[in-house]
Amino acid sequence: MSGTGRRRAPAGTERVRLTRRGRVLAWSAGVCSVLVLGVAGAGAWVYKGLDDNIQGADVDDKLGGDRPVNLSPGSKNILVVGSDSRDGDNARYGRGLTTMQSDTLMVVHVPADRKWATVVSLPRDSWVGIPACDKGDGTTSAPHHAKINEAFAIGGAGGEVAGAAACTIKTVEAGTGLRIDHFVSVDFQGFKGMVNALDGIEVCPERAIHDEKAHLDLEAGCQTVRDEAALGYVRARYSIGDGSDTGRIGRQQEFMQALVEKAQSALTSPSALYGFLESATESLTTDEDLAGIKPLYGLASELKGIPADRLTFLTVPNYPREADVPTDKANVVWQYPQAADLFTALAKDQEVDKKRFRADARTPVYASSVRVQVLNGTGVSGRAAAVAEKLREAGFTVVGTGNAPATTRTTTVGHPPGLDERAEVLASRLPGVRAGQDTGAAAGTVTLVVGTDLDPEGIR
Repeated sequence: MSGTGRRRAPAGTERVRLTRRGRVLAWSAGVCSVLVLGVAGAGAWVYKGLDDNIQGADVDDKLGGDRPVNLSPGSKNILVVGSDSRDGDNARYGRGLTTMQSDTLMVVHVPADRKWATVVSLPRDSWVGIPACDKGDGTTSAPHHAKINEAFAIGGAGGEVAGAAACTIKTVEAGTGLRIDHFVSVDFQGFKGMVNALDGIEVCPERAIHDEKAHLDLEAGCQTVRDEAALGYVRARYSIGDGSDTGRIGRQQEFMQALVEKAQSALTSPSALYGFLESATESLTTDEDLAGIKPLYGLASELKGIPADRLTFLTVPNYPREADVPTDKANVVWQYPQAADLFTALAKDQEVDKKRFRADARTPVYASSVRVQVLNGTGVSGRAAAVAEKLREAGFTVVGTGNAPATTRTTTVGHPPGLDERAEVLASRLPGVRAGQDTGAAAGTVTLVVGTDLDPEGIR
């Protein structure tokens, strides 16, 4: 399924061709800018109709009180979700799935001074801890580990975006330590309507793409895609590149920016403009504070002034979980301590050096390579065993448990000379814990003394 205007693709072209500026901000800024610029000259009834299309969801009463503290007042963390709902017209995209799904997940950090921004994509195959969530049907899910996109499905079991967003926010906050201030959700059908209102978007795959799961058949070469082909292009995974979710993330970011750039230049017809705006507004669900053209435009205005060289796009460092759990060939785990360092920097409103970040993440230390001795310093019977079980679930190699010489409030990680990196990997999974050298520690083993300040459920 393809459109018009096919010609030979330039050598090496694999993705949508576009400028470097502002890719993923298409959802959180670019589309919002086009929305308001387009509506500005319209009649009041048009403005009100489009404004009313944007759905607001009250998530505050579903998040509870145990949330991260905002360490930098004035900064904002915006959770952006590409919603893969299986209801109505979206049902064809997930046979056997009856719940909401999140197809794309990212955090946009906007600093207090508005002089830079960092966008962090979270692969949907990320294996993370999902806290207890209200399922919207009178029941509550149990805390467990799963793919990160399962949080959206759990919270959305009752069919409400508010519940889906709340469970996803709780999961992201628990895994990153970042306080999420706003969320924006965009669904499939609204995306397709925006593309069609622009008469399609040009893509230039270097090789033919035939992906049954994404309902996509494209020949090699530049061509304009719309309808199901456009949707399939941003959803396709296994038939393009290395088949990773990371590759799809980049393709989605670039396609959305191409869409915004075309919208800004091509929407001169009132009917085309209204069709685009109607599809865009109908596809959006936000938290109540962002639910309207005016607040979205305010956010877009803040983001538009950020220089291109201060807009950083990152994917949380990760590696295949198979390295820690050989039977799991489907998921990735976040790479520590790099992931913790990234989130800590953003929590403190510190700009991330992309080159240094990538260099530090180049050689991961697998959790399975860290041998851990767990000692109970709490005086509470069974605490060492409980922590050891959590560490095994996280992929660590636990070599033994026992009691510490004395009770202690403070949890510590000690290591013999030469095991600095492995100790740091463990410490970064334990909120507030730092690693230190211990010449008395057993050779080849990192020693974890569990204090009363460590909640086993808080282990990342």
